Amino acid sequence: MLRPLVLNARQTAVSMSSRRLQVVAKHLSGMTPADEAPVLFKSEGKTRSYILNRPAALNTLNETMIDMLGTQIKEWNENKLCQLIIGRGNGRAFCAGGDVKDIVGNAADPKKQPDAIRFFKKEVRPTKRFELDFAFATLTKPYVSVMDGYTMGGGVGLSIGAPFRIATEASSFAMPEAKIGYSPDVGATYFLPRLDGELGTYLALTSNAITGRTIHEFGLATHFVPQRRLRALLAALSSLSDSSSEAINRTIEEHSAEISPEDPHATFGGERRKVLDACFSHNSVDLIIKDLKDVASSTGSQARWAQETLDAILARSPTGLRVALQAVRRGKHLELADALQMEMGIATAFCTGASPDFITGVTHLLINKAKDRADWSPATLEDTPEDVIKNFFDDSPFVRRAPRLDLDRKIIPGDKFSRFALPNEATIEAAVKGSLPGSGSFALTPTELISSFERRCGRKTGLQQKIKDVIDRKCQLEDGYLTWRP
Repeated sequence: MLRPLVLNARQTAVSMSSRRLQVVAKHLSGMTPADEAPVLFKSEGKTRSYILNRPAALNTLNETMIDMLGTQIKEWNENKLCQLIIGRGNGRAFCAGGDVKDIVGNAADPKKQPDAIRFFKKEVRPTKRFELDFAFATLTKPYVSVMDGYTMGGGVGLSIGAPFRIATEASSFAMPEAKIGYSPDVGATYFLPRLDGELGTYLALTSNAITGRTIHEFGLATHFVPQRRLRALLAALSSLSDSSSEAINRTIEEHSAEISPEDPHATFGGERRKVLDACFSHNSVDLIIKDLKDVASSTGSQARWAQETLDAILARSPTGLRVALQAVRRGKHLELADALQMEMGIATAFCTGASPDFITGVTHLLINKAKDRADWSPATLEDTPEDVIKNFFDDSPFVRRAPRLDLDRKIIPGDKFSRFALPNEATIEAAVKGSLPGSGSFALTPTELISSFERRCGRKTGLQQKIKDVIDRKCQLEDGYLTWRP
């Protein structure tokens, strides 16, 4: 009689143990393995790296990723053992933007609009979103962003504030907001107007992508490195004993690709740049379109480009175009923190009823994946008065709902954006006019101008080509010496 009781007890114990194992296994199966986390973090000597790890979603940013990055970046920036930060992405993208589909769902429901606004706010604080962009742009540690693959929207926010920004032949850069009835954000209203001429205005209004070397030529990337050299470059950076900015710059330059005579000329140089700057110089979208139409109907070499550009702009939201142009013009005179606060106001206005076009655009393009023009409201520029922008700026009822970003306005990026990039046109102009510190006050020949910048910048890839293009477009020769055209 006792034996069966012993057997039942054993069976009960085994059964209980089995159930415990099942519970543990179920718990473990619900946990995310380290290599499947949406952001991976690595530590090698003095170097700290983050790797965006949603390759199937092109590393688009969600709330979890924003929180993970914000917490880790703050810790690294305060850690004396960290001397260099590197950011990159797994798969075909660095980061193709923010995951905006949920924002649209919230923005369409008045009860959930605060959740939509909160997402934009998170793209900027050391632990949140707009604030996260500010944290990256104001890091006190050297920061290298590897913009290999798609780098768009929110991905631009993570990378554009880095003093070292690497493009490859697979890089594709865009601010696609105009396509979805919105306006550039993530600090773009600060960075875009600081590009040469009207390149930033062109990117903001068209949402067109630029690729490869063109990203470097625009000044959006500081270096161009072929994909095949990235592994060696990352290893070299991680093993640096000297993590000064100069040493990092020198190491990246050693892995950069030289430009050979067979390489195509700059896509946006020469006559195209002249036309682009002239057309996009206006403070009115209507005048920009008028000039593009004039060029498109001409027999000039840029007629086809002007028509393609015109087609792109006319497909965008008229309200979004007016807001984007005004934001870029204002951003030229703002510090980064103030530009981000302006963008926060614009985002809040779009999410709280100032225009239906953001919801329309995301639904049409990203959710329905439609290819035709969205049903914008108003549908045309003629029906969209210039003063529509008053709803998106200053003290409008919509902007008043915007939260105040938690940013230290005493911190400014300074020259981090341009220090290691190709020299901008304003710097070249100052050298030609003799007003650049250290350049001397004597007139220069083209050869002397190039030599002076090689002494200043080293033999940086693309330097000679950039200066020659500026000379051709902006200078004239008098007795062999350069003068700046009026």
